Amino acid sequence: MIKSFFRKNRPFLIAGPCSVENRDQLISTAQLLKDFGKVDLLRGGIWKPRTRPGAFEGIGEVGLDWMIEARQLTGLPLAVEVAKTEHVEISLKKGIDVLWIGARTTVNPFAVQEIAESLIGVDIPVMVKNPVNPDIALWFGAVERLQKVGIKDIAAIHRGFYFYGEKIYRNRPQWQIALDFKEAMPDIPLITDPSHICGKRSNLKNVAQKALDLNFDGLMIESHYQPDIALSDAAQQVTPADYSQLIESLTIRNNPVDAENISPELDKLRDQIDILDDEIINLLSSRMDIARSIGKVKNHKNLTILQRERWAEIYNKYLRRATELGISEDFINQIIKAIHLESIEQQEKIMSENKLDTRYPE
Repeated sequence: MIKSFFRKNRPFLIAGPCSVENRDQLISTAQLLKDFGKVDLLRGGIWKPRTRPGAFEGIGEVGLDWMIEARQLTGLPLAVEVAKTEHVEISLKKGIDVLWIGARTTVNPFAVQEIAESLIGVDIPVMVKNPVNPDIALWFGAVERLQKVGIKDIAAIHRGFYFYGEKIYRNRPQWQIALDFKEAMPDIPLITDPSHICGKRSNLKNVAQKALDLNFDGLMIESHYQPDIALSDAAQQVTPADYSQLIESLTIRNNPVDAENISPELDKLRDQIDILDDEIINLLSSRMDIARSIGKVKNHKNLTILQRERWAEIYNKYLRRATELGISEDFINQIIKAIHLESIEQQEKIMSENKLDTRYPE
């Protein structure tokens, strides 16, 4: 494993306000976080990309001076978000320790390339948030652009993905995308941002614990000494005291480094999982065989592929059944729709290969 600023023998912890608003707010928050002793990096938004005009867009360069003062008082290294060359140049001039590229910037390869080129010859840790939309290639690309200009110490931040109509999260976590990133880039530390995933304080612990259970490398949690009056993202920030209690409440799991440390009981259970997974694949294959046969019948009878009443019946039946068995509605919803979509694609293939002459008779 490559040595990194972001890797410790425990989760790497980043905390601080969403936005730096004024000197008193930042210094008070930083000192309280330091007093609780559970912070490795102090974050603060200086330039804030807002979705719509009129919202608080950050205090600007003057906030960096307050950040430097906070470091002098607490000893905590500093991290700020940068979105263009000007931000990078000012931050480097002021002596900021860590930079991060935000989700709205990661979606734009031109902007990421501009930032990367402004860091040529600079030795500084950089964090890259996942893009707003669930496009893992953009996330990979941002990391690779930094690597190509010589940035060696890079961390990825999983902050969830925008999903239209989402009712539980601010940004749906879509854990599998983060796990795919972790598998593809194992040398890049992966840090979860529960604040932006949740959008509110109430679910922070559950998301933070899941990240640790998945062996992610750290957490970034927004903290404000008076969160209810924060100028941005007030609902998702916590006081330093609540932040400390949250960190204390989390369970740190053991991560065995070799097979000898895994208990025989766990080996046995994993063997059972392997057997069941193999059966699932075989059953899905059999189901698609039947779907193709259905496609042949529909083609012969000149019927449409999608039968809405039949689909609604299947969907509701298995949603109820899964709920009775303790399977989450969100999970089974994704599974049922994925199977249905694959069935449609299999039938479309059959029908396109065996077209009937359906022209009107002359």
